[in-house]
Amino acid sequence: MSGQLMEAHVQEIDDEAASSPKHSQNSGIRNLLIVSGMVAVISFGIYERLSAGQEVAVSAPLAVQVIQIKPVQSYQVTRFYTGEVVATRRSELGFERGGKVTEIIFNRGQTVAKGAVIAQLDTQNLQSQLAQLAAQRSRAVAELRELQNGPRPETIAVARSQVADLENRLQLEDIRRDRRSSLYAEGAISREQLDEVAFNRDALADRLAAAQSELAALQNGTRQEQIAAQAATVAQITASMGDVEINIAKSTLRAPFRGVIGERNLDEGSVVQAGQAIVRLVENVTPEVEIGVPPEVVQTLPVGSRQQVEVGDRIYAAQVVAYKPEINSQTRTRTVVLQLVSTDQTMPASGEIARLQVEQTVSTQGFWLPVTALIKGERGLWSCFAIAPEGETYRIERRDVEVLYTEGDRVLVRGTIVAGEEIVKSGAHRLVSGQIVTSANSEQ
Repeated sequence: MSGQLMEAHVQEIDDEAASSPKHSQNSGIRNLLIVSGMVAVISFGIYERLSAGQEVAVSAPLAVQVIQIKPVQSYQVTRFYTGEVVATRRSELGFERGGKVTEIIFNRGQTVAKGAVIAQLDTQNLQSQLAQLAAQRSRAVAELRELQNGPRPETIAVARSQVADLENRLQLEDIRRDRRSSLYAEGAISREQLDEVAFNRDALADRLAAAQSELAALQNGTRQEQIAAQAATVAQITASMGDVEINIAKSTLRAPFRGVIGERNLDEGSVVQAGQAIVRLVENVTPEVEIGVPPEVVQTLPVGSRQQVEVGDRIYAAQVVAYKPEINSQTRTRTVVLQLVSTDQTMPASGEIARLQVEQTVSTQGFWLPVTALIKGERGLWSCFAIAPEGETYRIERRDVEVLYTEGDRVLVRGTIVAGEEIVKSGAHRLVSGQIVTSANSEQ
């Protein structure tokens, strides 16, 4: 009833203010007084209703969802380390000798089998030298065989007949010398005539001695020293032929392994120096990946273990084959070498970016909380709300925490929370410390 009178009184005042301009200056003060009177009347009405035993509606405590936290000693973290795909073998191929290039068989991008001929040098002068040496060797071998076989019987027979002839002639000269000596003693001839016969006899004796020595040599056979000397001559010529043959072989450039021609640096007709790169050969059968990782991570990647490597939008299986012994002075990482396992997939090209996925276990103490349980705290920290029992309800209590790790929709924290406490899962922005709430549910 009092409310209706108050509303009517307010309406009369408003109508009077609207019809009387002189009262418009005080309309603000009057309205303030009217509102104050209304608050007093309403309060008095509530007091009367409470005195009469009537019920007044009061809002119920807010219901919150909570989670009971448990401590953890470690957590798994997935980290990615970046490297690049490298060819298992990559060679700049060139000739070991200089010369004129007469043929280059393969072009860029073509696949080359192991041992296939890639390029050829001119070998005309080497072929000429080889033919000349072959002729010299044939002659030396023939002479060696002659020495090894010894004198022919016919040669020995001729030498023997020469000795016999000289012996007969020497006997005749002995007779003539004896006769001249008698004539000289009788004074029939001069001393000069006697000396002439004696000189012829001595000369013939010398020739007989030489013939006898030659016959003895033929009968004894060839000396071993002569055979050895001739054999050395044959070996020397053979070695020279081998050197020329090696140079001819070096004039043919062959693929040391199966691969793809990456670059072709020149064409036919070019004169090249020894060691000058003709083509670049890249092996692409089973490429490798080199990735730098922290030294402590190397221990989690044992040699022989299988890993997964991401190249572009594809995932490849890879096997750890080695570690480089030194640490990179700039990145402070150690290079892990992984070989991609051959599959039906197209192997990536050398130089592509590769990423290694590593699962690591980090030892630390903390609690997992949903991200929605956190609110911004003071001094860069985060906070969450715990509930403490208070009769049939609960009281909100603030807990400051430090975020250690984030994983999807949950975070690992540590701080003023303890194991077993119940933490509000969501809606923390609606709560204040000391607020009375009820628990809608409790999750482990």
